[in-house]
Amino acid sequence: MSGDTGGNAETVVRRERFAGGPARSFMSSLDADTRIFAADLAVDRAHTVMLAEQGIIGDDDAGAILDALDTVEDAGHDALPEGEDVHEAIESAVVADVGPAGGRMHTARSRNDEVAACIRYRFREDLLDAAEATLDLRGALLDAAAAETETVVPGFTHRQHAQPTTVGHLLASYAGAVARDTDRLLAAYERTNRSPLGAAAFAGTTFDVDRGRTADLLGFHDTIENAADAVTARDFLIEGCGAFAALSATLSGLSTDLIEGAKDGHVDLDDAYASTSSIMPQKKNPDSLELVRAVAGDAVGDLTGLLTTLKGLPRAYNRDLQRATPHAWDAVDITTEATEVAAGAVATADWDAAACAADAGAGFSTATGVADALAAAGLPFRTAHELVAESVTTIDDGATVDDQIDALAAAADAVLDEPLSAYVDDETLADLLSPAGSVAARDSHGGPAASAVEDSLTRLRETYDDHAAAVDAHREGLAAADERLAAEVADYV
Repeated sequence: MSGDTGGNAETVVRRERFAGGPARSFMSSLDADTRIFAADLAVDRAHTVMLAEQGIIGDDDAGAILDALDTVEDAGHDALPEGEDVHEAIESAVVADVGPAGGRMHTARSRNDEVAACIRYRFREDLLDAAEATLDLRGALLDAAAAETETVVPGFTHRQHAQPTTVGHLLASYAGAVARDTDRLLAAYERTNRSPLGAAAFAGTTFDVDRGRTADLLGFHDTIENAADAVTARDFLIEGCGAFAALSATLSGLSTDLIEGAKDGHVDLDDAYASTSSIMPQKKNPDSLELVRAVAGDAVGDLTGLLTTLKGLPRAYNRDLQRATPHAWDAVDITTEATEVAAGAVATADWDAAACAADAGAGFSTATGVADALAAAGLPFRTAHELVAESVTTIDDGATVDDQIDALAAAADAVLDEPLSAYVDDETLADLLSPAGSVAARDSHGGPAASAVEDSLTRLRETYDDHAAAVDAHREGLAAADERLAAEVADYV
């Protein structure tokens, strides 16, 4: 998508001097511009309507141009004539249809502000599509979490058994993380949805254009004030790609937890999200989630590529920008699809409560609860920590609750010179040493106890509703703008 300072009324809209040579295919972005074909037509229509309203071109010329744009749209991108980019190709098609008067469509405009407007027009839709995908994922996580608030499962730090938690608490943690991803996408939308149109090459125009009018017809809620900034700025792509990279990292972590859970027999992924080995018929591999996990590398690479391309560029248009946008399109496509796959995997996964519970106490993972109980009974926490750590040396993986209590009592004799019962009785210990009892005791705000998770889910659903309403409002605003533009075009055609 190249930049230019203007066009003329010839069928070939750039002079013959620049019409050939071995670099032409290298410089062309026409094939890649399929993505912004519809955006360019909308921008052309809004600009033409504004020119007519401002008396810069006549109504008859505007009507002929707008009618020709309808013909171009009906024929589709593949029917465009050869051109350096979609903007030049559409203009050439209009001039071929209308004649020299078709060249008036480019009055008071450069391809610099035109392409910037087209990218923003399309990228804002992509951001909303991605936000909707995150809402679907959050819905799946919230539903699954609500169903598994009492499903006790091992919790890990450093990939070692740490403390018991629940499936509901684990999934709610990802629902919270994805909520922030949605928030970042919506924030990126706000800064993307601003119009650069009317900035021309970078220094504005001598014509009496109405930039606010084209912004309104295209559904932009504001304009980029400074003309040089308007055509140069691609920081909205950086912000959007940053949001996609962050989302991909969230997806990567979720995928790993599900993959590990499947390996341990805690969760069974639906066959639609798995595959078998080409040689080992007993295998059920979580292939789709492994690919979701890998997308993070590509999304981070897209962000890095974009930043590297933009680094050090001076103000106004530089052809380097043509290489910047594909990074954004790739990040959009791979991350949105990965989000949709993750949502499906979560929604169809089957958690095995018995298998989860059987492993939840492994590695003496309830030890922290005992130390907390001793501290609550008056023992300094560091002393309690030392006592429990001493008991660990005599507790193996096959130890029963009674064995653990005996080990704790022996450690108390060694560390405290007084019986363990002076601080906590055996019945309380037995409850704390059970994974379910350990989880139930952790009912602090945001904790894994069922009541705490249910409270968290209520708040997460409220945030979900707010974000869903925001996406709907943006969609409605864009649809209303489409209707306004169509109505104005109909007055001329």
